[in-house]
Amino acid sequence: MKVLFAGGGTAGHINPALAIAGYLREQEPDVQILYIGAKGGMEERLVPAAGYDFRSITVSGFQRKLSLKNIGRNVSAAFHAVTASRQARKIISSFRPDICIGTGGYVAGPVIREAIKMNIPSLIHEQNAFPGVTNKLLSKGADRTMLAVPDAQKYLAPKARCVITGNPVRQEVIRADREEARRKLGLDSRPLILSFGGSLGARKINEAVADLLVESAKSGKYQHIHGYGQWGKWFPDLLKQKGADPTAHKEFDVREYISNMPDCLAAADLVICRAGAITLSELQVQGKASILIPSPNVAENHQYHNAMALVERGAAEIIEEKDLTGQALCKKVEELFAHPEKLRLLGENAKKMAIADANARIYKIIHEVLAEHR
Repeated sequence: MKVLFAGGGTAGHINPALAIAGYLREQEPDVQILYIGAKGGMEERLVPAAGYDFRSITVSGFQRKLSLKNIGRNVSAAFHAVTASRQARKIISSFRPDICIGTGGYVAGPVIREAIKMNIPSLIHEQNAFPGVTNKLLSKGADRTMLAVPDAQKYLAPKARCVITGNPVRQEVIRADREEARRKLGLDSRPLILSFGGSLGARKINEAVADLLVESAKSGKYQHIHGYGQWGKWFPDLLKQKGADPTAHKEFDVREYISNMPDCLAAADLVICRAGAITLSELQVQGKASILIPSPNVAENHQYHNAMALVERGAAEIIEEKDLTGQALCKKVEELFAHPEKLRLLGENAKKMAIADANARIYKIIHEVLAEHR
């Protein structure tokens, strides 16, 4: 079987494709996989590193805010839209895939659109509760639109053939055990708070968590792991200025990047983080209570919609970034730990939303669609 993937721009579009590709290889070792991504995109680095053949096309997105600079960008985007379709058709014709799978981002548009025109079986996967523009358009012609959460369907065309698959989650996250993880991390019986703002970091989250750590240093009630990110190298110095030197508190683990996330997540009693789709799926499979702080700097404000899909089901608490202060975060944390029954219910309700077999569901759909085309 030959499978062509297209998606990129952010890790949220790339990692699901890599997870599906990895599962395909496990099930069918002789599968041939080709990934088409945007020239200059992070997929250009991540996909070959994961061991998959990669081809790039030149594509860019349209800017919605009117300005002289954006008018120029949109002229360029319109030109690339035409040339990208030609490039995509040429690669598809050469590779001759049995099926094409798009996971979002501008680059998926011309690739999956051309595949549909060529009558090649085509699937798309939407990770978020609020679908991206590309997937909204492609859903009208794709054989299946695979959704992470049911909430996304109401934003798609009535003719879209939707099926709930969940987001592919790493097996290491699914299998991580709380007690074993706490032993490996050298934790004691006190509650563990895990917080992070992504690999780059988030200034507002870092500033609020700094105040939380200062309060925690005074009370000694919590253990805390915090990832401040690539753009937060100032964070340890800020803590020292506030009188909470992390090196003086054994219960604090403050670092730039959390490389052992499966263990940290499994060990945590409360997670404070953004509301990216894959992060939320990992919280769900681990059944973790969380305080979600959606990034306002994303397309269609989709992280807010992701967060609300949990909040409305009693599976998470939310603080919007415009309302985020150290005081607000400290108050929310104290309220949750003062009511352990609520903390437990948040985790249980998150677990009820989990779809741990997303890869298997997607694999089944691939073969269903192939059978339909035969």
